[in-house]
Amino acid sequence: MTDQPPADVLTAFGLSGGVRRLTGGKGGTWQSGDIVLKRAEGEPETIWRAEVLSVLPPSPDFRIARPLRARTGAWVVSGWEATAWVGGAADPSRPDDVIRAGEAFHAAITAVPRPSFLDDRDDPWSYGDRLAFGEPVPSGATAPSALLEPLLAARRAVTSPSQVVHGDLTGNVLFAPGLPPAIIDWPAYHRPPSWAAAVVVADALVWHDVDPALIHRWAPHFPEWPQMLIRALIYRISTWPAARWDLPPDDAYRPTVTRVLEYAGR
Repeated sequence: MTDQPPADVLTAFGLSGGVRRLTGGKGGTWQSGDIVLKRAEGEPETIWRAEVLSVLPPSPDFRIARPLRARTGAWVVSGWEATAWVGGAADPSRPDDVIRAGEAFHAAITAVPRPSFLDDRDDPWSYGDRLAFGEPVPSGATAPSALLEPLLAARRAVTSPSQVVHGDLTGNVLFAPGLPPAIIDWPAYHRPPSWAAAVVVADALVWHDVDPALIHRWAPHFPEWPQMLIRALIYRISTWPAARWDLPPDDAYRPTVTRVLEYAGR
């Protein structure tokens, strides 16, 4: 996605200057002054997220990209949304700090009710999430991989309570000197917060060459930790085409799958 926001969108959000494309965001995120514009992927979710974040109290432990209304009061204009710009850069080599930021954010939103749009989502990530937690998915909705069978066999029922969480923290926590980490681009799920942390650990182990001791480090903090790691891997592996892989990334995931299964006693 490379089209820039049209003039009517800029006007609606009170912008008159030029725009520049930001890195990330599938190439469809643009900045004008201290405002960031991007396509709203799913208007009900965008509006829900804006309503939640717009009233979230400031925290000493994290920042957010505060959503901005258009001059009409709307959160979405011609398929575009706007947020305040927040400084910082993602650093996947700091998974512990990413998890801590996520924990603070999840504590702040713990009372947010489960949004109804989760029942209607039909994208690969939603199906991968449902597969990870043993919920029904349509035939062929998730991607095949030789690594899924042992992970699914090792999956056990869990009792950890679910709440609304951020399901993709790794690249969406920004660090800046002297400031709390900023949390951006929130894809909402209704799962245990420990699962969201486990996704960070899976990402760090597979793609960012962190110390495998990370598997064990958060076990005292999170209940049912081995099962959350298993679910995180099922979620990531079953969505590989959406991540633009031509073939299953089994070679990349296999060492981490082996370690997690050994840790889980399989």
